[in-house]
Amino acid sequence: MLLRTILAATAAATALLVPATAAHAAAPTAAPGAVTAPAPAAPASTVTAAERAAAAAADPVIVVGGLIGVSIAYEPIAARLRADGYRVSIYQLPNLGFGDIRESARALSSHVDQVRAATGASRVDLVTHSEGGLVSRWYVKFLGGAAAVDQYVSLGSPQYGTYVANILAVVGLGSCAGIVACQQMTIGSSFLADLNAGDDTPGPVRWTTLRTWQDELVRPVDNAVLADGATNVLVQAWCPLRVVGHLGLVLDGTTYTAVRQTLAGVAIRPNCFAV
Repeated sequence: MLLRTILAATAAATALLVPATAAHAAAPTAAPGAVTAPAPAAPASTVTAAERAAAAAADPVIVVGGLIGVSIAYEPIAARLRADGYRVSIYQLPNLGFGDIRESARALSSHVDQVRAATGASRVDLVTHSEGGLVSRWYVKFLGGAAAVDQYVSLGSPQYGTYVANILAVVGLGSCAGIVACQQMTIGSSFLADLNAGDDTPGPVRWTTLRTWQDELVRPVDNAVLADGATNVLVQAWCPLRVVGHLGLVLDGTTYTAVRQTLAGVAIRPNCFAV
């Protein structure tokens, strides 16, 4: 029974909303919380010196990871942002995001306060991936984050749940193998009912979602969008031949151009040829 439970938990965690192969082939695996060497420099940026200066003066950016999203998995997108002038930190979810999303949101609240205190900024921008988007929304909606967040950007977050989580409950793995966050990301969960009740986009926060048709873990893909005035961007609506998977959203150059344009407050016109 113990072996079955371990195997089930491993399978569920690997399948669900996880950058399981983490930091791309170029990056070594690191223990959570460990100090790691910077990722290789991103390709030369096309931003001007003036744009880089504006980025340096803009809100600090917190990249919020997903389930089993070790910090190093997000170094590629953080490196791009730093190269473009942004002040960036990476937030790894407590317990790798296995626990209650609401508790992860409380921990994120403390991290945001620390970043604001350290930088002197009144607000931060959140660039979130997968479960991190739900954690961040709960923080904004219920924990006072609307007063501390300027921009919210989600990459492949199951805003209205994913059938992948539901399937895990009916293929012999029990209720997501006991993984609370997985249970909360099932379509129709009480957690999502609370999160999605009322306004999807509360407060003065500017809300943007990015999604891809090839997302193998957020199904249906359109469950990654928000209503109530959010800007929802489908990568393939701009670049029909661009193939981007779930983890690819934090590695893909085209997706990054949309993130950068969002943070800069300019019209979103993804560069289909970005690497």
